Amino acid sequence: MSAALNPAHSPLPIKQTQHSSIAKSVMNTPAMTRTNSGGRDIDHLAPPPTSAAIGLGLNFSDTPAATAPNSPRIRATTLDIPGLTKSKVSPDGRIANRDIGAKLVIVMVGLPARGKSYITKKVARYLNWLQHDTEIFNVGKRRRGLDQSAAFFDPANKAAAELREKVALETLDELLDYVLHRGSIGILDATNSTLERRKAIVDRVREVAGKELGVLFLESECHDQQLLEANMRLKLSGPDYKGQDPVKALEDFKKRVAIYEKNYVTLGEFEEKQGMQYIKMIDVGRKVVTHQVKGFLGAQTVYFLLNFNLAHRQIWITRHGESTDNVLGKIGGDAPLSEEGKKYAKALTSFMEHQRRLFRQRQLQKHESAHMPPRAGDITPPNPEYSKGDSMDEDGRPAEKNFCVWTSMLQRSIQTAQYFDEEEFDIKEMRMLNELSAGVAEGKTYNDIKSIWPDQYALRKADKLHYRYPGVGGESYLDVINRLRAVIVEVERMTDHVLLIGHRVVARVLLAYFLGLDRKDVAKLDVPLGRIYGLEPKPYGTQFNTYQYNPETQWFDQIPNSQLMSEEGTLVKVNN
Repeated sequence: MSAALNPAHSPLPIKQTQHSSIAKSVMNTPAMTRTNSGGRDIDHLAPPPTSAAIGLGLNFSDTPAATAPNSPRIRATTLDIPGLTKSKVSPDGRIANRDIGAKLVIVMVGLPARGKSYITKKVARYLNWLQHDTEIFNVGKRRRGLDQSAAFFDPANKAAAELREKVALETLDELLDYVLHRGSIGILDATNSTLERRKAIVDRVREVAGKELGVLFLESECHDQQLLEANMRLKLSGPDYKGQDPVKALEDFKKRVAIYEKNYVTLGEFEEKQGMQYIKMIDVGRKVVTHQVKGFLGAQTVYFLLNFNLAHRQIWITRHGESTDNVLGKIGGDAPLSEEGKKYAKALTSFMEHQRRLFRQRQLQKHESAHMPPRAGDITPPNPEYSKGDSMDEDGRPAEKNFCVWTSMLQRSIQTAQYFDEEEFDIKEMRMLNELSAGVAEGKTYNDIKSIWPDQYALRKADKLHYRYPGVGGESYLDVINRLRAVIVEVERMTDHVLLIGHRVVARVLLAYFLGLDRKDVAKLDVPLGRIYGLEPKPYGTQFNTYQYNPETQWFDQIPNSQLMSEEGTLVKVNN
């Protein structure tokens, strides 16, 4: 412990900090040479006011000073989208390691119990699903082997304060190593609630990566006392208090929050004077404030957060019923349903009506038994079945949710929805939900493709995710991901139930997003005909159940444990 508390290892003041191994390796690279202006080290962060303001602004600005002497070339940082763009340095559309200015560090800010980790996981899942390599670096995980009591977080405890700072900057160094050498976005998940901590973070980023790497602060504030109280109680089931007495744990946690509040400085005037990028979310999306957000990845993050809510609802995903081409083993095309497919469509309609009624019953039961604020020992969702966005009926109960049914524009999908009552369900066709186009291979069987185009068959088998079918309109999985982006964001925005009736590739891609599947598993996920997936957003992930259509009973049997399998019969890991 004494070595850990040695002042030589303390990150504050920054000027005295020893360079980490990653800092030394990167700083010795010519492209990363630090820039001096007028003999002054402009990477060093001076304290805020007056005469130092201009220099500090240079430090925090994500736009390098083009007129500075000895500056390396400032490269364009236009969009890179895997599958949709390519260049000599990035033939696959991923951000090249040399294009540091196109990469991004997201730094979370906020007091405990404000939903930072929940937001972080959602953002990372979305960006990874879009094929932008993203990883979360959680300071809390690194410090959990240390003291967890409220006293450990008291600023008056100098030894603990030094240790917390050391842990925070070690975690940041891991993040920078990832972003500079392997990934595109690193997210630092911690409170970062003081100006000193945030200045130390920016200084370390500039020290290690130079001035091009973007830094975006993302703060979560919570002004709604009911939501805050529920979130605090939710923390009692988290890793810091697992297995502890809930009453004592809640008391200790509130003390910890009170200690943080003494020194907490929200994002605002200081950051704006320095030209810093930030996003501020209030009450998890009720209000969103942005400042100076630059770059493609930052804009994608804002776009996602603007369509963010915590409403409790159901999301259902299934393939269309069996088509006549399915019977013949042909891919693509626009064949109608077979007789068995029509039976599936009828059963699906009845099953969805049944599930809608069950949800409504649970919704009313929960409302009648609810008490706010919640008491110790309560198990509450992130919004305590609370939804200020939900309307109430004339009796003061939550209004019944609408139920949307979305199909593709191919007739086998449209016909699967034909038995839904349009007075009770909102039915819409979406071209974005169409199956992956097989180009010249449309209407062929896989044996046909193997016989006619053996080289193409081998290429596809070797890398299904990136393979694009030749011919007019031929697509890859990456093309499907990008056209489904609007669908995903709309599902995140809406508070209603939704059933998506798609196709094999579409179902795989949708499930990959909602369940956080690894990239390598997406294209080989087993999603047979007759299978339906029920998803419900929860505080620490997505609860999902799977059901299989039974032709004999013309009903759906729930599959135990709801595990996902690959086409080879191996278990697929869910990261939700």
